Amino acid sequence: MRILFRYLKGKEAQKMYLITVISILTGFAAAFIDTVWALYIESFVHSVFLVGLISSLISLVSFVSYFFVIPLVEKKDKIKLYSLSLLIFVLAYLIFSFTSSLIILLIVSLPLAFFGSLKITSFGLVVRDFSSIRNLSKNEGMLYSVENVAWVLGPLIAGYILSSYGFSLVFFISALFVLGSYFVLKFSLLKDLEIKKRVDGNILKNFFDFFRSKNRVFAYLFSGGVSAWWALIYIFIPVYIIEQGFSELLVGYFLFAIAIPLVFTEYYFGNLAARKGFRKLFRYGYLIVAIASLICFFVSNIYIVLGVLILGSFGMAMLESTTEAYFFDVLNKKQHLRFYGPFNTADSSISLVAKLGASGVLFFLPFRYLFVFFSAFMFFYFILSFFMKDSIECRRDLADCC
Repeated sequence: MRILFRYLKGKEAQKMYLITVISILTGFAAAFIDTVWALYIESFVHSVFLVGLISSLISLVSFVSYFFVIPLVEKKDKIKLYSLSLLIFVLAYLIFSFTSSLIILLIVSLPLAFFGSLKITSFGLVVRDFSSIRNLSKNEGMLYSVENVAWVLGPLIAGYILSSYGFSLVFFISALFVLGSYFVLKFSLLKDLEIKKRVDGNILKNFFDFFRSKNRVFAYLFSGGVSAWWALIYIFIPVYIIEQGFSELLVGYFLFAIAIPLVFTEYYFGNLAARKGFRKLFRYGYLIVAIASLICFFVSNIYIVLGVLILGSFGMAMLESTTEAYFFDVLNKKQHLRFYGPFNTADSSISLVAKLGASGVLFFLPFRYLFVFFSAFMFFYFILSFFMKDSIECRRDLADCC
């Protein structure tokens, strides 16, 4: 672990070691769940269209929940909030491991969306608080790269467990991973560095104030585009594979392979963004996935389709670890607590738009037209990148970038 963060010193290095261990454990749990989630829903509804609608409903609840998360993370200890959300996820996964009711699935999933928002927001701010400004992009790039090891191995293991033992064991093991991360956090003695005594109480005002800055709007849109792409990969493609007559093992192999480019290149791209800026990474990243999705429309062989999507992950590697760092870079000092919550609604709001749009396409047209929809979606972001303000972290501290 010390080798990975050799550019860090002192307390920042120690904190990032612990955060990385927690991130790997929760990463394995998330990789397990995301591998089987769409198939789990499909086992109840038997329709890719309905899978998209239920996923959209969960995204809507997640979006709304951020408005309640904002004052919580401002006035409460973020470490404790993150710990609470981990325990809720343990309980939810245990319930999923034995339920066979769609009603229970919805009853548990919708409140869980709130705690998912709380978990993402509190953890993101902890990483931000424990990172120096000049190291933020590199820390996030390294964190994503290490976590993506879980996203490589997780789907492979989860696909095998699902095909051999069913959904229950996948959810149970995921609960154990999350429980392990809870105990690591509990015994790490990490403390919140910033708790506001006065909070910005007008939640809607905060949300609309967020969009008064063009730079924050760009950060919001670029971040949401990443979630929209992963909706295609983790919600619709697994069901597509099964409907083509293949087993859950192929789903695991595909999601295993899709994360490999991320593991080997995200840290490089995070470091590149710190030295050269974000604009070109956003431009080429979204162009690559737009072209990959369009190619899939013209291809009928499923193995070629999956191979093209895997190659498209190189584009995602340019984006996943850099969009949040870009947000913090364009943010004015001391605004991250106030605006990080609204920023995180990008994941749920834009993925909601993508899922609803995709469900609409599937209602009227064959599955292959979904690739045209997502290609156009990603190409919009490619065009948008020509109008964004660039930011280069290394100009703030040349010594640390040499």
